Amino acid sequence: MISTLTFLAQGSPQGGGLSSIFMILIMFVMMWVIVIRPQQKQRKELAAKIAAMKVGDKVVTAGGIHGMVHKIKDNVVTLKVAEGVIMEFEKTSMQTVNSKKSESAKS
Repeated sequence: MISTLTFLAQGSPQGGGLSSIFMILIMFVMMWVIVIRPQQKQRKELAAKIAAMKVGDKVVTAGGIHGMVHKIKDNVVTLKVAEGVIMEFEKTSMQTVNSKKSESAKS
């Protein structure tokens, strides 16, 4: 009985707070490097491609519609989806942009 009371009186060891804060900080840095940073980089690259979009570029919308840029006006992009089919989309709904220059370099 005395040994049990002695153990309860001692409690848990002190000094573990600093190491747990350090581990949480390391985990946050790892998440930032692995997940957040690459997403930010991709988002910036897509925004740059959308800003540089020109008539004739091939694009894919967020809904999966493939088309060629027919006209650009402010935030609205007119796409030629098929022969005689022209649709309007917001610039922000563009998922990928393949410019004429990058397509000719691939060939």
